[in-house]
Amino acid sequence: MDIYDSAQGRRSAILQRLKEDSSVNVSTLSKDFGVSEVTIRKDLRILEDRKLLVRVHGGAIKGMGVNESETEERNFNFKRMINAREKEAIGRAAAAHIKNGDTILVDSGTTALEVVRNLQKFHDLTIITNSVYAMMEALKYNRFRVILLGGTVRESSNSIVGPLAESNLKLFYCDKLFLGVDSFSVESGLSTPSVEEASTNQVMISRAREVIAVFDSTKVNKRAFAFICMPDKLNTVITDNHLPASVRNQLKAMQVNVETVAV
Repeated sequence: MDIYDSAQGRRSAILQRLKEDSSVNVSTLSKDFGVSEVTIRKDLRILEDRKLLVRVHGGAIKGMGVNESETEERNFNFKRMINAREKEAIGRAAAAHIKNGDTILVDSGTTALEVVRNLQKFHDLTIITNSVYAMMEALKYNRFRVILLGGTVRESSNSIVGPLAESNLKLFYCDKLFLGVDSFSVESGLSTPSVEEASTNQVMISRAREVIAVFDSTKVNKRAFAFICMPDKLNTVITDNHLPASVRNQLKAMQVNVETVAV
């Protein structure tokens, strides 16, 4: 099935177009995706209800959350829909690194959330997270020990950050950290728009025996405001197969394991 045959895939593609341009046109989208204009208008209405775009006559324009020049992070649901198939595949691959009995630490990124959605074969895990979304997903299994860190809740991502969260983290030793990032650069390291998220991520890294970064290749060769760490702090990078060969080679030279998934 083509990605555009599904409503989620089509809406993700619409958001991608808005990310690359300033507007979209109903007629053009209808022709490109092979669906009726009525269907496209419904897609745009749903995305507007989620505050991901603004509808105008004949199409839609970027909303505040879609404009990358804005200093605030994009809406969590919007971020989750972008490159959804890549994130799902990365999550499945990352879950294969887990063993029964592990204590895993999961950060608040949308790709890290996909790891939690792929734990069906396990029966004995302790899951520590600063993500309300990841906590709710983990509880659905009804068999894992789930620990949500205390602290300040960031409304934009439903993540727990700040000194109290960092103090909680220091109580634990973890086998594996699954770390999603907004921006990745071999030269500048891992980064995020939020200073509080970056600080919490740094403490997470210090508490994990193995650090596994999970992100799609569109995050590569970018730098955000707040520094998290350099790539040599990572044990493994799991991303999609569009990772530039030069970046792969540089990471391998740093003794970082690189795993790519085909989508």
